[in-house]
Amino acid sequence: MTRPEPPAEPVATGRPRVVVVAGPTASGKSALAEALARRLGGQVVNADSVQLYGAFRILTARPTVAAERRLPHHLYGILGPDDRCSAGRWRSLALDAVAAGHAAGRPSVLVGGSGLYLEALLRGFSPIPCVPPSVRRDAVRRLEAIGPAALHSELRKVDPVLAGRLEPGDRQRIVRGWEVWLATGRPLSSWQASAPAPPDLDVRRVLLRPPRNAVRAAIEARVSGMLAAGALDEVRAFVQLDVPADAPVRKAHGLRPLTRHLRGELSLDAAAELTVNETRRYARRQDTWFRGRFAADHVLAHPPGVVAGEADALAREAMAT
Repeated sequence: MTRPEPPAEPVATGRPRVVVVAGPTASGKSALAEALARRLGGQVVNADSVQLYGAFRILTARPTVAAERRLPHHLYGILGPDDRCSAGRWRSLALDAVAAGHAAGRPSVLVGGSGLYLEALLRGFSPIPCVPPSVRRDAVRRLEAIGPAALHSELRKVDPVLAGRLEPGDRQRIVRGWEVWLATGRPLSSWQASAPAPPDLDVRRVLLRPPRNAVRAAIEARVSGMLAAGALDEVRAFVQLDVPADAPVRKAHGLRPLTRHLRGELSLDAAAELTVNETRRYARRQDTWFRGRFAADHVLAHPPGVVAGEADALAREAMAT
């Protein structure tokens, strides 16, 4: 049996080394990130917005407990179900994790499909003042009173740039734009446009773009595996909680159809099919976003099940300069 290569020796540098592994859901990111972090003698840092939450290890395809024990993983399952995490908050948490890893001699592999998080980290992100809870409650009450489409129209009057980027049904981001306006008197788009300089990191960017039929097959296999592993029990436990309707954790794919199954509205097969379809649509949107806005050093078109085999070559390249 071939012995695995030892971790690559890091090259001395004053800047933290970071490899970003991005791409659509079910493209093989987590497997590649773990293999790459192991090869580098490094750590994995989560850049997936729903994997921040502790409620859904199975439903959100978080790394397994065994994987998290094999090497350091950060920012997985750290939030409660009613907590919120903006791109700015995640950026601060991620930079802290990267800095701590660098101090310990560990390069970081950032992995996830939340493009706005990665963009906030790599391009800089404006520190938007915290919104008082009372103002947020006022914004949510306004949303509930008039509906997202009407609030979207009101948002267009005070922040036309942001409103132009949002769909009228995007409740979470519409409320976010409205609450920032209420709290600061300044459009959220204006805060976002005044981003600071990017952090001083030595970054390599890897983008996974497997064939779409391979992603579809991987999504189908993932959903089947989730159900077998107990995703329905996670959803059953979640629906007993008093979680706000607009909580970001509710964006977890599969939550709505599986909840409908538990209520007797759908068969399990129908709920699984809806989960596959909504995940597939999300993967297409991710692929489009990354293709247009993510400046990759490497683009890998391998099927999800084999892309982790590129870890050795990527590690050598990452540590070569």
